[in-house]
Amino acid sequence: MRFKAILVRVITDLFRDKRTLALMFIVPLLILTIMYFLFNSDTDEHMKIGFSNDVPNSVVKALPDDKTDTSTYKNVDSVKSLIERHNLDAFVEKKGDKLEVTYTNEDPSKTNAVKQMIGGALQKNKMQGILKQVNTMKAQMEKMPGSDKGAGIGKVDEGLSLKSHYLYGNADSTYFDKMFPILMGFFVFLFVFLISGIALLRERTSGTLERVLATSIKRSEIVFGYLVGYGIFAVLQTLIIVLFSIYLLKVEMAGNLGWVLLINILVAFAALAMGLFISTFANSEFQMLQFIPVIVVPQVLFSGIIPLDNVNRWIASIGYLFPLRYAGDALTKIMVKAEGIGYFWFDVCILLVFIIVFTILNIVGLKRYRKV
Repeated sequence: MRFKAILVRVITDLFRDKRTLALMFIVPLLILTIMYFLFNSDTDEHMKIGFSNDVPNSVVKALPDDKTDTSTYKNVDSVKSLIERHNLDAFVEKKGDKLEVTYTNEDPSKTNAVKQMIGGALQKNKMQGILKQVNTMKAQMEKMPGSDKGAGIGKVDEGLSLKSHYLYGNADSTYFDKMFPILMGFFVFLFVFLISGIALLRERTSGTLERVLATSIKRSEIVFGYLVGYGIFAVLQTLIIVLFSIYLLKVEMAGNLGWVLLINILVAFAALAMGLFISTFANSEFQMLQFIPVIVVPQVLFSGIIPLDNVNRWIASIGYLFPLRYAGDALTKIMVKAEGIGYFWFDVCILLVFIIVFTILNIVGLKRYRKV
């Protein structure tokens, strides 16, 4: 009954606090929507490339028309001013037998795209030149007296066709599709962590927690009451974020929806337990916010959003201290690689360990506030 009283009071207080409900259910959706359009806004953007008038026209024509906007300029005095004046992504000029490319490099992703396009254009131009020479030699030999109509030349191979296959995703996949599973877990963690921590902090600073502890109620009943009460809203938040992202934002999900919901619910309860525990070290809401750079930001850095393959192993291993590292790994395996529980069972176990450990710490930590 005492556990039920704590649970009912937590749920009632949350229903009365409209701003907290908005922070849990509306703000994550708005942020995800904004990031979705930001990361996908330039998928069809054309690269603007300028050429000096001495660059062979065959190179310019070899560039893909659907991805580039090309312009030719005469008497270029300053490449820098030309690029800035015409807002070019790169400028190509011919010096001797070499093509020199000046990249704007304001956006490294555009620079890499331009490099690939120009490299492909040069390769295509070389193949066309070789093919033209072979055809010319074949025609000359056919006209020679007594020749066997080009015997020994054979049929000229006009080039190999290219067919692409994708292990994960498809040709339309974007970087947002890779980041989204991790971002989903991050937003679930962030808002549950803040709201749960500030809620218990408010109970403590207002004296409510001290009065409750003065009764015969057990510390475990208080902790479980908060966990279940806020956990209900955390589960609702998780359902809304996941369903909104998949069915309205149309984010690609290759795996099972049930596993995605399970991982995010575990993340929510881990954030809930951690938020309640961390709040015991803060004396005000402002001090609670100060824990964000310590608790939340490092998790983002080591969650998988930033590739850690080329980072020193001892630095990359720091990520294993945070629940988002395991959540991001599991969600990526489900949503991107469509793998089953056999591939991410360890991540599930570690998230359960985080929940259990911080729940025990919360029960032990409340002892410092009990005066009787």
